[in-house]
Amino acid sequence: MSTRLLLIIGLVISAVLVVGLVVIPGLNRQSDDAGSRSAESANLGHNDEPTIVREKVPDGVVAATFAGGCFWCTESSFQETAGVSNAISGYAGGTEYNPTYKAVYTGATGHRESLRIYFDPDDVSYEELLDIYWGIIDPTDDGGQFVDRGMPYTTAIFYHNETQREAAEKSKQALQDSGRFDSPIVTKILPFTTFYEAEEYHQDFYQTSSERYEQYAKASGREEFKELVWGEIQE
Repeated sequence: MSTRLLLIIGLVISAVLVVGLVVIPGLNRQSDDAGSRSAESANLGHNDEPTIVREKVPDGVVAATFAGGCFWCTESSFQETAGVSNAISGYAGGTEYNPTYKAVYTGATGHRESLRIYFDPDDVSYEELLDIYWGIIDPTDDGGQFVDRGMPYTTAIFYHNETQREAAEKSKQALQDSGRFDSPIVTKILPFTTFYEAEEYHQDFYQTSSERYEQYAKASGREEFKELVWGEIQE
């Protein structure tokens, strides 16, 4: 039985679980509304980058931006990596200025749920971050990620310079050539344009709302997919 068929069966089961989860008060992602919040612009060494973040980034770190579907389910993989000073959940690549989660969710703003990662290249390389990224997404799905469907949940690597673009292209081709997936790798590699920090309640969600995070992550189908595709390597 192919990897793709096993995944489809798993997602059907996961979708049933999610239907049950969304009726639990406070669990549905769309039910959260943190209201308006203030934010300040930060140059972060790139004066032409339209970013809005609250954190003052230390000198010597480098930015990477990845869209991997639900940022609740991907943030911890980078945040817990040695050499990463922070992984910020937000919205990348769209046209609307400083959008809200509710606006992004509709797909009208052109943003993807993304992570802006600050890392020390002396401790962890961009190539190592790419390896982590490929290991937590389904790079063959062009319609979203697992139970989260639609353009805001599609995958993309936003490169900040030519070196990152070349590394991303090389890494993507290596994954395609590996034969690990039966279908083509469809994750887009795009120039970085915009990133806006998501509402506060989205940040460090796996820590601040650990029970809800575990329920959502389990029901999404992502963990089953990771085990199916990468389990024997990670073990």
